[in-house]
This record gives sequence, structure tokens and C-alpha cells, in this order.
Amino acid sequence: MKTYTGNSVLKGIAIGNIYKYQKNNAKAERKAIIDIAGELDRFEDALEVAKGQLEILYREAVNHVGAEQAFIFDIHKMMLEDEDYLSCIRQSITQGINAEYAVQTAGKKFEELFASMDDEYMKARAVDMRDISDRVLSVLMGTAGDEITAKGPVIVIADDLTPSETVKMDKSKILAFVTIKGSLNSHTAILARSMNIPSLVNTSLLFEEISDGMLAVVDGFTGKLIVNPDEKVYAEMLQKQENWHLEEAEYKLLKGKENVTTGGKSIEIYANIGNVSDIDSVIESDAGGIGLFRSEFLYLGREDFPSEEEQYRCYKKVIDAMDGKKVIIRTLDIGADKKADYFQLESEENPALGYRAIRICLDKPEIFETQLRAIYRAAAGAKVGIMFPMIISIEEITRIKEIVTRVKEDLKREGYQIGEAELGIMVETPAAALMADELAKEVDFFSIGTNDLTQYTLAIDRQNPKLEKYCDTHHPAVLRLIRMITESAHKAGIWVGICGELAGDTDLTATFLDMGIDELSVSPSLVLRVRGAVRKI
Repeated sequence: MKTYTGNSVLKGIAIGNIYKYQKNNAKAERKAIIDIAGELDRFEDALEVAKGQLEILYREAVNHVGAEQAFIFDIHKMMLEDEDYLSCIRQSITQGINAEYAVQTAGKKFEELFASMDDEYMKARAVDMRDISDRVLSVLMGTAGDEITAKGPVIVIADDLTPSETVKMDKSKILAFVTIKGSLNSHTAILARSMNIPSLVNTSLLFEEISDGMLAVVDGFTGKLIVNPDEKVYAEMLQKQENWHLEEAEYKLLKGKENVTTGGKSIEIYANIGNVSDIDSVIESDAGGIGLFRSEFLYLGREDFPSEEEQYRCYKKVIDAMDGKKVIIRTLDIGADKKADYFQLESEENPALGYRAIRICLDKPEIFETQLRAIYRAAAGAKVGIMFPMIISIEEITRIKEIVTRVKEDLKREGYQIGEAELGIMVETPAAALMADELAKEVDFFSIGTNDLTQYTLAIDRQNPKLEKYCDTHHPAVLRLIRMITESAHKAGIWVGICGELAGDTDLTATFLDMGIDELSVSPSLVLRVRGAVRKI
């Protein structure tokens, strides 16, 4: 028996046989080219084929993991259009080098460039650069991608996995992912979480130490990989897995039950979604409503702004599916980290602190007004809230209200039926938290975005794995701000919810109830788990 440690991507227990995923590492040989123009054309054709493949992968990913995670393949497409990368390849070809070798050399150069960066988020993009180069190379060489050939479900162990490889794998054949390299910040880790597969990254083993067919256990609770467990450990892990499955089954029995403590205190439990395709999981989870409907999916993976009619149909579909339950739509939160070329946004050193969200909407009111028109039309006869992200001042709310008033008047004049939506703000900046008593007088509700609030309060980049040990989401300063925000909201007579990751942290459920939080909005898969925690308090 041997035990290895890694960083757990997702909690859970997987027991099964190992499958060593070995890539088809075909190497391109350097060849002299006489017909340079023809070789450049061959490269350009392969480039277009690769982009087409990414479009297909994007659509597959939207169906399997949602639009927010599928955006990874939009990033890959943007990387394939990077002029520095393309110039490097074209220059090599014009010097008489074959396209395969030119792509392979440029890919390695840029992968090493990313890997050498100090910024951990950028360093994690090295695997994305390898992914796109391998894609173009495979088109040029006519090689197919690797597939799992195992007959039954296995624990996949790889040196590393690219996002493309992760999405293309047959989920029915996978019990868990374990990679030797990688980080919790990688796109592959994000996809594994979305696919709900227990996974470990940055694991302390050597690929040569394991063999296909070995029995192994992936313990996502402790971040351990146990290879060839002895009888005692195997029995313990089987029991732990059974307990986990029983716990999951017990949560399903809570459908239709109230979110109420043993003392009679109740709280609303809503769901977060990032696409229309997520609505089935919301209904299945028995959520009380949608507390965060991210609207970015409408703007990503396309070449122009979505029309009012297109947005209206999407919002209306979700609102109708919720059948009278409240739906809170967050207005566009896009920036340099979720870039769409047609927005013409410049790259930024720190997009989390940059030109994004409400700042873009107030600077470009024509984009904002189109979205608001679609929402108000879809809200007719329904319970809808509109939530504005990245607020830091009263002045912003004043401007928002002016635009909202104008939009509503225009719609009525044009003969449209509209709804009366609640207006709320994301409280995710320290400025909004400290101004909560004043801001609460201007809106109908607060929703606390704990992800950004935590990183801004602690001055810690949540994308940087080196800072994970310092990023204490239970930090007294963060909890004190949440309590202060809640007290300010209630003093002004408005309700307050939490829609960040902390909302699903059941270790804090009792604390949030004690603070007087009115609503928790979580991933659909966590709704029943949080309900179970509430009912035990």
C-alpha cells in the first residue's frame, strides 16, 4: 500500500482500478520546404479547422458543464488568434520550415513563457497553450485525439490533462481524475468540478510507480490517493464511501421539505445558474427560486452583441420554467477576464479590479438599456429581481435608476407589458460593505458576493494557489462585514442574501442564520445539502 497526497478539486470517494492516460505524443520532424506559399496556406487551413473544432467543443461543453465553464474554449480560440503566436509560426514557415515543426516549436516556446511567469493564474495557462498547439498539430499531422479504451469505470491518472481532453472523455467511464501536475486554478480543475467528478491535482506520485489495473482509492475529503490499499484501509474507505452515498441519498429525501430549523426559524434557499440549460438541475434540486442568474453566457462565444429579442427569450424561458418562483437576474458582469472581442476591451494587469460589470454598463448605456428592456419585458406577471454587480457608490445607483426609469417609460410608450422588478445590488466590495447603511436606503435588497468580498478584504488574489493557505474564507474580518451588511439591510427594511461560495458552506449555515441572513443562493447540487444543515440547527 502506498499513499500520495494532492490538492482536492472536489469532495467525494472513488474506489476502482487505475487507468494510465498516456497521450499520443507524436513529434513533428523538421523538414525543408520549397513551396513556402503552399505551406503557409496549409497552416492557415489547419488553423481554421482547429477553430471549428473549438466551436464544437464549446457547444459540447455548454451542454455538459454550462456556459461559464465552456468559456474556456473561447479563451483557447482567442489564444489561437494571438498575433505574437501566429507571427512566430508564420515567420518560421517563411524561412523554409514545415508547418508541423513550426507549430510545435512555437507552442513549446509560448508554453515555457507562460510557465515561467510569476503570476500563478498566468502560469496555469501554460497547459492551455499546449492544448491549442497540439490541436493545430494534430490537424496538420492527421492524428486523432486520445480516448479511454477501458471497458468499465476507472480512476484516470495522467501527468496532466488539457481542458479539451477532459471534456471529450466519456464521463460514464470515469470514477475520478488524478493528475501529477496541474493546480486548483487550472481550467481542467474547473471542468472537473463542473462534471461533479472527485479529482486530485498536483499529486505527489511518479507516473512510473503505477500500472494499469492497480486498485486505488481517491479520497477527495482528505486529498489522498491510496494505491493497493491493505484490507483494513480498503474496508475503511468502503465504509466512508457508503456513508457518503447514504448522506447524498438522505438529502434527496428532503425534497418538498421546508428550510426551517428545529426552533422554527426559516430561510430561503435559492440556486445560482449560468445558463438556460441549468434550469433542469434547479427544478430537480427543489430550490425556492433563482438567487443569481448570471447573464454573461448571452455575450460570450459570439461575434456581436445579443439582441433585445434574443435576451428576452432566454430570460422568459427561465422565468416561465420557475413557475412563479422568484428569479434574480444579475446584469452583465464582463471584463478583461471574460473578454469578448466585440466589446473591444484592452487587456489588464488585474481584471478583478478593472474595467468590468456596472462600470462598462454605465459607460456604454446602449448595451445596458438593451439588457434592461429584455428583462422588464420578460418580468411581466412574474417575480423578478434585477441585481447590479460591483457597486461602490450612491452615485452609481442614482444613474442606474435614471436609466431604469427611462427604459420603463420607453417600453410603456411602445405598448409593451412590463413587470415591476425588485432592484438590488451585489455587495462584494469593501466600499459597498462600509456604505451599506446608506446604500440600503436606495434599493430593495442586498446579495453578498462573498468570493470577491473575501479577496478584496484580505488583499489576496483567489486565483493564486500560493495564497490558498492565507485565503481564510472564515476570516473574522469577512464575517464581521457580512454581519454589518445584514444589520444595515434590516435596519433599512430590506432583505439580504448571500450568493457567493460561502452560501454553500454548511459550517457557516448556523452563523448566517444567527446573523439574520434571509436567503442563501448556492449551486443546484448544494440546495438539499444546505437544507439538511438548516433543519439540524
